[in-house]
Amino acid sequence: MGLIRSAMRASTLPSDEPGRPSETALAGGWWAGGDTSAGVFVSEETALHYSPFFGGVRVLAEDVGSLPLITYERQPRGKRRATEHSLYGVLHDQPNPFMSSVKLRETLQGHAITWGDGFASIVRNGAGDVVELWPLHPGRMRVEITRLGRGRMTLMYRYTDLTNGIAALMFPDEVLHVAGLGGNGIRGYSMVGLARQSIGMGLATEAYGAKFFGSGARPGGVLKHPGTLGRDAKARLREDWEDMHRGLDNAQRVAVLEEGLEWESIGIPPEDAQFLETRRHNVTEMARWLRLPPHKIGDLQHATYSNIEHQALDYVTSSLRIWLVRWEQAITTRLLTSSERARFFAEHLVDGLLRGDIKSRYEAYAIGRNWGWLSADDIAEMENRNPLPDERGSVYLVPLNMVPAPSPKEIEEAKEAAKKAPPPAPAPEPPAPLPEDEDEPKEPPRRLGLRGRGMEGRQRIAQRFAALLAAADADLATWEEAEVAALAERHLPANSSAFLAAIEELYGVGGPVAERTTAAWAPIFAEFAADIAEDAAADVAYTEPVDLADWVTSYVASHVGYRIASELGQLAAQVTAADPLAAVLARLARWVVERPGQISRWQGTQMAAAAARETWRAAGVESLTWVTFGSDDCSLCGSLDGAVVGIAEPFVAKGSDVGDGEEKLTAARSIHHPPLHVGCDCQIVPA
Repeated sequence: MGLIRSAMRASTLPSDEPGRPSETALAGGWWAGGDTSAGVFVSEETALHYSPFFGGVRVLAEDVGSLPLITYERQPRGKRRATEHSLYGVLHDQPNPFMSSVKLRETLQGHAITWGDGFASIVRNGAGDVVELWPLHPGRMRVEITRLGRGRMTLMYRYTDLTNGIAALMFPDEVLHVAGLGGNGIRGYSMVGLARQSIGMGLATEAYGAKFFGSGARPGGVLKHPGTLGRDAKARLREDWEDMHRGLDNAQRVAVLEEGLEWESIGIPPEDAQFLETRRHNVTEMARWLRLPPHKIGDLQHATYSNIEHQALDYVTSSLRIWLVRWEQAITTRLLTSSERARFFAEHLVDGLLRGDIKSRYEAYAIGRNWGWLSADDIAEMENRNPLPDERGSVYLVPLNMVPAPSPKEIEEAKEAAKKAPPPAPAPEPPAPLPEDEDEPKEPPRRLGLRGRGMEGRQRIAQRFAALLAAADADLATWEEAEVAALAERHLPANSSAFLAAIEELYGVGGPVAERTTAAWAPIFAEFAADIAEDAAADVAYTEPVDLADWVTSYVASHVGYRIASELGQLAAQVTAADPLAAVLARLARWVVERPGQISRWQGTQMAAAAARETWRAAGVESLTWVTFGSDDCSLCGSLDGAVVGIAEPFVAKGSDVGDGEEKLTAARSIHHPPLHVGCDCQIVPA
């Protein structure tokens, strides 16, 4: 157990804890208990006979003991299980040859609640590694401050077990000490000592109830006789009556009264004495002492289906967590050396206790999966399932609308760029019509004069409308910058939650941003699609009218929603920066400078290709060919050059890889038309 340091001079550690005398008194038998005002003797042992107290101790002890206790090694990012460390098996599996980890920890936890302290003897090997832990009875332990000379002091643990002939004086590194709330920072308060009166009242109530039911189905009463009875006659009558009617087995027997005897009840029914109410109050009182939700010790009076889950979560965070922290810190200070503490630590896994219902869990998993920090295998592991075969579940999805949070340097650069940026250029005049081929018959002029110009004609149309989109988005970005900056300056950095709520309202469905963006985009896209449809129909000699109005409405709604979701995600990401206000303002400045050009380039290519495809679908075209521009410079697009697919089929299926060599792209969606990537100028034509 430890070495006896007989040469050391010990001084008693004083105690100012309520309910706990000095350590000298503790060693002299204070733990044996004491009487209460209810007339019941209460000690750490007898208190466990009181069901609400034992129920609370059992809940905490079993929950602490049942949680996996893992030894981890810190990593540059995150942690890993240190299974090779000697402490891992001691804490997680078997602390000594006779006990499992659960048994040891629930024993020490029960001691810590009941006595205020849980102790275990630490056994180390020759290298100083912890190899065993043995529980010690807290009633036989005395903590002392020992003077080592030259003003130095240390804690010492004096353990005396006269029954087994053990007397040991141990240093702190020989004792694992888990202490509860205390008054001197070393010993914990004895819960039994503090709650002695409440426990005594509960025991007295139970004793009253037991005696009541043991004495008969009714309280006591008197037998009235018309005459005068002698002492022997009274004793004989009382004895005969009790033999006949006392006890539960005789509770309903019929009494036969002779010689004028009369029975008069003088007992008080338990309801009148508020017997049941007192017992319920005692349960609530114990829950208050142990800081437990009442339903944990069987009081379901205020528990409902709507709040029981939240009460269970509150139990983990409010009641159980402090004990887990006490255990983890005791392990750090007593079982790890000073050099190991920077590298290793112990931690309980509480995920199982925090699990919500299946719908809530799956919704949370979906968020983590869609935002890229959970894989399918990660989710399967948390649900105690096997990973997907062939490592298919190890892939992390990357949202296309997310960008890295800016560094402080990038924030400053963006601010400077915003100051120096020129105002958006006005929209250019519509390009001049392409000259008609002299050999072609003259026809009345058509929209833009681009009839049947194929890819070149659609490029000219896209260039014109790209400029209009850039001008429109420049106005939108400037307006958004003013609106969001006002919200950020009002709420950040003090109240990030209020800022997030405000931008969710601003960018929500049907909100101001959605309305303005739709109003700005809808007329441009409508005219853009009409011009493309006219040109694409002429390419295949289709003369029937093509109405893309409903398709354009759906297209605008879809792309407005995507753009708003992207912006909301970017703004929310800035809140986690070291200076959230500066990060938000920098992101807004980048939008003003960069976004109009990005929107115009992407939509110029996408709308031209999408509207042409819809037109050809209406014209009965059955297949399309991918035509790549600049394939020598882009292996991604070059790999698709000349590819032919059915008009309803994608050129690249979702999840497929595109490209050769080191440059590859995994398609996050099925791609039916250009652009394949940012900056792509490819087109499609009827096969």
